[in-house]
Amino acid sequence: MILYHKGNSFVEQAFALESDLEQELVANAKLLFGESSVYIDVKRKIEAKALGGTIPDGFLFDLSDPDNAEFYLVEAELFEHDFFRHIFPQITKFFAFFKNNSSQANLIEKIYSIVNSDASLRSEFARHIGSRELYKFIKDTVENSQNILIVIDKEKKELPEIMDTYSDTWGKLVKLMTFRRFVNGEEVILVAHPEFDRIEIPAVEEDDAHDQEGATEYSEEYHLEDVSEVVKTIYHKLKEEALNINATALFNPQKYYLSIKCPRNIAFFSFRKKKLHLTVPLPEERVRELIRHNTVKRLSDGVQRFWGSGKPWCKIVISSTEALDEVVGVLKEVLPESN
Repeated sequence: MILYHKGNSFVEQAFALESDLEQELVANAKLLFGESSVYIDVKRKIEAKALGGTIPDGFLFDLSDPDNAEFYLVEAELFEHDFFRHIFPQITKFFAFFKNNSSQANLIEKIYSIVNSDASLRSEFARHIGSRELYKFIKDTVENSQNILIVIDKEKKELPEIMDTYSDTWGKLVKLMTFRRFVNGEEVILVAHPEFDRIEIPAVEEDDAHDQEGATEYSEEYHLEDVSEVVKTIYHKLKEEALNINATALFNPQKYYLSIKCPRNIAFFSFRKKKLHLTVPLPEERVRELIRHNTVKRLSDGVQRFWGSGKPWCKIVISSTEALDEVVGVLKEVLPESN
């Protein structure tokens, strides 16, 4: 593959070693993950035995919205690595960090120790979280946002296949990004796909995946399996209110989200352990007029372009059953009433 830019051709320069890819990630972390991200080069900070004999390449905090921070274990992989002998067992071990309470507590302690002992990392966090207590912030983030980001130099067909097969672990926790390097003399072009601010957003298909022959079935139970009782209550109350507005509305579970169809997809639920995200086709200014107690989250330009359809989109983050009436007010604006 060759890239052409301003009359010059850029030839792909493959990563000879996994360590080369790791170093490129560290050097370009802000470019790849955003200025509001904090990337911790783990292998330079702790020994492998410190986390049960295996460690990721990095810890990544997305602090673009500190009230809804996201955490990722980052693993750099080369396409040439054997999937079932190398990649599969490596990633599978990471699930224990999240699924086992003791392992998760150990992970939180190690992250806090790394950040607290490094003045530059402490300063980075303070710039985003202000006077909030650091340990509690890290603990809350890791407990509420659990992701594994695989950065690989080429697409590997086994990854999406295994994510569909093991939908409750790989499908829910693992995110993918391809990262390639092209050179022309001293000039370098880095190509990442998808953009990081879209890493959580799959392609939204009007033809439902579960309607296609042989496709994996998803359900409400799949999305609600690992969430708190509060999140379950929020979802069921909003579903009830939506059906009161329009009894023909369908609640359509897909792999990464659950949409409301009436008859097309007009709103999207995505789930965290202790929070529910509702994305709606309304301008942010209008949503802020309606929402006073829940969090309204601005969507980046890249995410806005993704949703497209000629409409502005906005996200509401709901973590309490209080003030659900204002969220219902938003649903009344996006859902057509029953005839």
